[in-house]
Amino acid sequence: MPTVDHIATFPIQGAALPLRLRALLSPVGLDPLEQVDVTNDLEFDNHGPNSEYVHMLMAVVPEAVESPVPILDEAGDGVVSHSVPVLGNKGSSAGFSPSMSGFDYIVASWGDGSHYTYALAEKVWMALGLSPRCLGNEQQRVVYDDLGVPEFAVAEGELTREYYFQSSRNVSWRMSNAHLRKYLWMRGARGVRSFFYQASLPDSPELRQLMNGQRHADLKSDLGWYKIDIQEQRGRLLLQVWASVDAVSCQMCPELSADNLVWPGVEGSVTRASANADRDHHVIYLNDGFLNRYEQSSFYDTTPVFAHGQWLCSPSYRGRWSFSDCRRVGRNLIRVGLRELYKPKPDQEILHAHSFALEPAQVAQFDPNEEHIAAKTQRFVAALLALGDNLSQLGAIVGENKSAEELVGLSATEIKDNGWLHYPKLSRLAQVAPLSMSEQEFLGRCKSLHEIWQKIPNGFLKRILQAAGCPKGETEKLGSVKLLQAILNVSERLDAQDEDANAFNGTNAQEGWNEPNERLAALFVGYDLRIADAHETFSLALPRLQDLGFDTASLQQGYGRAIDFVMDKVIEAFGHINEPLGRILAR
Repeated sequence: MPTVDHIATFPIQGAALPLRLRALLSPVGLDPLEQVDVTNDLEFDNHGPNSEYVHMLMAVVPEAVESPVPILDEAGDGVVSHSVPVLGNKGSSAGFSPSMSGFDYIVASWGDGSHYTYALAEKVWMALGLSPRCLGNEQQRVVYDDLGVPEFAVAEGELTREYYFQSSRNVSWRMSNAHLRKYLWMRGARGVRSFFYQASLPDSPELRQLMNGQRHADLKSDLGWYKIDIQEQRGRLLLQVWASVDAVSCQMCPELSADNLVWPGVEGSVTRASANADRDHHVIYLNDGFLNRYEQSSFYDTTPVFAHGQWLCSPSYRGRWSFSDCRRVGRNLIRVGLRELYKPKPDQEILHAHSFALEPAQVAQFDPNEEHIAAKTQRFVAALLALGDNLSQLGAIVGENKSAEELVGLSATEIKDNGWLHYPKLSRLAQVAPLSMSEQEFLGRCKSLHEIWQKIPNGFLKRILQAAGCPKGETEKLGSVKLLQAILNVSERLDAQDEDANAFNGTNAQEGWNEPNERLAALFVGYDLRIADAHETFSLALPRLQDLGFDTASLQQGYGRAIDFVMDKVIEAFGHINEPLGRILAR
């Protein structure tokens, strides 16, 4: 059904038409990524010289209803339902069915002049299968997700506002153009904006011409879709508009399709059918930034899996779909078969992977043998488990019985059987580490690294040192890093003397047990970086990285190399403890 060109037929044109009013009169295009306003209660510069107000609702109007739609009664109030039914005889409100002058609405809104409440209409979220998330505290917002796909923030807006001389907050509800149009298509309807707009504007010849020499002018559409009121007010012009505008047609957005994509290294375009029949076993290389979308959301499973000597990183979504056989190659590459990419999953996920596909010339610039973040995390875990075993054995000798799992918070058996499935902190530590990593991301990763190993109980370490003859008064003052440093010092001296672990039982402390030891410098730097993340004092920690031998000039390109360096040095530090301690325990 043809609709009115609201912009062209509106009396106010050009620079005289305020931007917000122009937006209210404009139709919505077919861009599926656009977020469409479906309800607004906005106030700007309330009671000030440049005041501006918008009260807008969107009605679901059957396509068969002639265009344009006359001004709806709800345009003035700015809510679907105002006040509550009068309490009468039993059953007097049996027919209570809120509507916008007989039409359905996208957002249910209610107000009584003081209190206002908003929610996505029941028909909308039930027809589309949406699930809500509430954001509390000062935000008081609700977000609707389409978890079947998944797509997030399909619709969102504020839940409440109050009015006492002025509004407590602006309310704005927006909805994905694709989902809004899908709903309207299902209903055989179009989206009509019903709104009231008011603004205090500077005096202008364009508006004066419409007023025709009068101090107050009313203008109405012959078709009944708008009413305009302009009047003089304190040296300015007060513009008020009531209108109904055909904003969203009963036409769905063009669907995104993974068919007919061109992939690097593959001749011609690819469809699901041709990918499934790929006899040449084409291999696609992706930049591992592909994983960010999934790693940053708890809705997806992105636990890295070590199988048959390789690391797999295949995101999945709650048993509904999964990538498969995505293998890490080098520091920032993912290798996956073309056929695997097209195995059943939403087209948008394949399109997402396609956006990270690399040309063969780009792949050639990567070193396929460079260690990636998952393998580095694996080495860190191995060093930590070895330290837990060594400390557990040492504790048994001095009468402090604790398992390795109790000491480091990790179970070698659990990791062997289930990988990192039950250790999400390890998965987070192994998340994508681009060379362009930001300073804040680097500090956050350093903090995670430090907190994982810091589970080792200080009291246990203190009692081991006290069993070795170290003064209780001095050991009680030491933190975790200095306690490990003291154990390293004692272990090195006993190892140099070819002693076994029984030598830890003694009444006289080893000489120099509390001296600084450069072999554990990385753990001290890690502690400083953790503090830097908490207190934003990275500039103070930076010289410590230089002392370890890191070239800080490389930070201009990002902090990816810095996290590699810190993790390598921390792993080396654990190795420095494990080596003499392991030899002593083996004797």
